[in-house]
Amino acid sequence: MIKVLIVDDSKLIRALLAEMISTAPDMEVVGEAEDPFDARDKIKALSPDVITLDIEMPKMDGITFLRNLMRLRPMPVVMLSTLTAEGAPITLEALSIGAVDFLEKPKVNVAEELPLYTETLLEKLRAAAGAKVIRHKAKSEEMEQRQAALQKNWDNLSFKLNHLVAIGASTGGTEAIKEVITKLPENFPPVVVTQHIPAVFSTTYAERLNKTSKMTVYEAEDGQLIRQGCVYIAPGDEHLKIVKKGGALHCKLEKSEPVNRHRPAVDVMFDSIAEIVPKRTNAVILTGMGADGAKGLLTLREKGAYTLAQDEASCVVYGMPKAAYDLGAVEKVMPLDKIAQALIKAAVKT
Repeated sequence: MIKVLIVDDSKLIRALLAEMISTAPDMEVVGEAEDPFDARDKIKALSPDVITLDIEMPKMDGITFLRNLMRLRPMPVVMLSTLTAEGAPITLEALSIGAVDFLEKPKVNVAEELPLYTETLLEKLRAAAGAKVIRHKAKSEEMEQRQAALQKNWDNLSFKLNHLVAIGASTGGTEAIKEVITKLPENFPPVVVTQHIPAVFSTTYAERLNKTSKMTVYEAEDGQLIRQGCVYIAPGDEHLKIVKKGGALHCKLEKSEPVNRHRPAVDVMFDSIAEIVPKRTNAVILTGMGADGAKGLLTLREKGAYTLAQDEASCVVYGMPKAAYDLGAVEKVMPLDKIAQALIKAAVKT
């Protein structure tokens, strides 16, 4: 039985969440807390398996509480946030601190949306309860110096001009993608990315990633030319396909039906690449819930692509990489901190 603690200052939201969670035969709400201090005491007394945490609360905001929790007693947390452009930075910060996932706060006045919301909430809580909580600790000065020296060597490398890297991810992916992209040199071949993310978050995510990366990071635009030294992230709520026009690769955005319940879907991106440049592609599946990308990765491998998957030990949720591995789609499994190096090695001009 998965024990859930609800932390929210709204009595109505707490009651609504408790009612939804009580419909699951494998879950029970062991307690409710109206502020972080109340939550702290109930965590000690009740030892929940997973927490739902409101970002905006009295006495202490959710981010401060989350930071303290990850330092003192790391545990799976699903943030309840406002899915708006204003709410994006703080939610992405929560993920960077160690929250497993996030979900929009339920709309109490829209009854017809509640069944689907309940299904999504229960799915995320189950995944979070079984997730690996990764504390994103600051790197030591020695580690940073070692990484800087390694990256300096990479900056002097010459890379293939006709090469493409494709990355797919879901739960835990925003930080995993960052771990890979920020290690790549500025003259690296183009990278295309599909991460399951809401529409209002993808712009902020691309901007944040651009500030910490040597490569130039864009939220992909329809018809955009794909160039060396650039990363293109699928916008939330639009599939990203890669197409060939006049010998060059371009981004193509589509609002067609969700695939594997997702839009953007990793399989859509991988399948489009398999049709045009599979032998010039390195494709990677990172942490995530579900199986999106597994079939597309298999198609790419069968057509000559070099395929990688993140290993179980470094994944927040091992769903997507495991599904791809079980299908025989993965050529090499490796820890997250080794993936950038493997991609660089594969892309070096020989």
